[in-house]
Amino acid sequence: MKLIFLGAAHEVTGSCTLLTVGEKKILIDCGMEQGADTFENCEMPVSPADVDAVLLTHAHVDHSGKLPALVAGGFRGPIFATSATCQLCGIMLRDCAHIQESEAKWRNRKAERAGKEGYVPLYTMAEAEKTLSLMKPCRYEEHLAVSEGITARFFDAGHLLGSASIELEVEENGEKKTLLFSGDIGNVSRPLIRDPQRPQRADVVVIESTYGDRLHGPRHDYRRQLCDIIGETLDRGGNVIIPSFAVGRTQELLYLIHGIKQQNLLPRHRDFPVWVDSPMAVEATRIYSGQNGDMWEYYDEETRALLQNGENILQFPGLHTAVTSEESIAINADPTPKVILSASGMCEAGRIRHHLKHNLWRPESTVLFVGYQSQGSLGRLLLDGAPQVKLFGETIQVRARIAQMEGISGHADRDMLLHWLAGLSKAPQMVYVNHGDNEVCEAFVKTIGETLHFPATAPYNGAGYDLIENRCLYAGNQTPIDKKAVAHRKTQTVYERLLAAGRRLMTVIEHNRGGANKDLARFTDQILSLCEKWDR
Repeated sequence: MKLIFLGAAHEVTGSCTLLTVGEKKILIDCGMEQGADTFENCEMPVSPADVDAVLLTHAHVDHSGKLPALVAGGFRGPIFATSATCQLCGIMLRDCAHIQESEAKWRNRKAERAGKEGYVPLYTMAEAEKTLSLMKPCRYEEHLAVSEGITARFFDAGHLLGSASIELEVEENGEKKTLLFSGDIGNVSRPLIRDPQRPQRADVVVIESTYGDRLHGPRHDYRRQLCDIIGETLDRGGNVIIPSFAVGRTQELLYLIHGIKQQNLLPRHRDFPVWVDSPMAVEATRIYSGQNGDMWEYYDEETRALLQNGENILQFPGLHTAVTSEESIAINADPTPKVILSASGMCEAGRIRHHLKHNLWRPESTVLFVGYQSQGSLGRLLLDGAPQVKLFGETIQVRARIAQMEGISGHADRDMLLHWLAGLSKAPQMVYVNHGDNEVCEAFVKTIGETLHFPATAPYNGAGYDLIENRCLYAGNQTPIDKKAVAHRKTQTVYERLLAAGRRLMTVIEHNRGGANKDLARFTDQILSLCEKWDR
């Protein structure tokens, strides 16, 4: 019985943990990294085809974004997630695949002109669709038979619609353990969704630490904060640009603006326009709206009461959506002061960068951050006071007001994380801290020990632990990343994909052991034909 940490180890994004129980191999999350790397990533020690199942905590790309790459590598098992997570992954993974394919076309045009090798996307739309077909929706607190000797239950993590902490009951050679994976634990008293459920028991805990070294401060009136910033900016004749995660945060903000409009809190700007400029956010808002009732179980009591009264909680006068590129471009051509919500939330890609280009240099405008900004991201640079930034090869002076909504983070702060852990009826044998910046992970480990007196450690990427004997098997990669080495490795991406395909072929060959002679002969001829074509 082992745990191997393959992502979000001493880093905030790219969550991925491999659990082995006997011969069974289970992944908890399979996320994509966002922002700059801190430590070298380790290869998954097993073939994707040998992974038996995936348990997905929620739909955010840093937890789900590499699932299609897993499928491209040969994974064919079930992906267990809540119904809301399955629906939201439908838009998240298709969007990621579209970005991958679009980038590949752009890069390959450049490569062809320069006489260089082509670029292969991490995965394709077809692989994203295959991934979605493997998803198995479940309900909170439902007992799921994942595999022989492995049972799972999902609990509300309060972070995103359908987000979950996952409890696993596992047994190997008569040894039983209860494992608990926090996923991303949500902040409390947030719009729309419920507060996180607290766990009651666990022998082993894996807990996130995004805000493990800080507090959100006093509980703020989110609607009042947003109202004041919008009002002050519109008074100056500027735009409010909000880099917002398309799934989750955008819908929370629409809910708050709905209240501002309904209560007429800005009488001087009663009809101010609001643009949602993100096809993914538009589709996520449709899912979030709850009009068909299938999302109601995920909402808090206040939101359910509004829905039961027939109120559309995410619609209001003056709301506009931009789906096409032409509609997006037209937003900045219109001089009317407005609110623009656009992705990505960390300003690393997407349409938000165009809105920043048109507004960062304008002192009358405001750029309002409403979510976590990872180290190395453009959003973090702006929050840290960068006087100028580069966008599309052009240097842009930062003259707009840079603001941040206090306390609206989707993540629990240090004391909320401790409160969640303290719900355990007895001390676990170990708490593994992940999903936090390098220094934050170590600080939270120390806090857990000093406050709760629980044993705790922060694994590095590639670290493995024996859960029966409660000991470290290998320490993982503790050397900070060598940027030059990474640049060199990127030139080997296509060849590494070929090697991965070769490993997958060997797995497929093994799976055909005992097949009909006629089928095996045809398969052999196909392989030999390929060898003849490519043997140089």
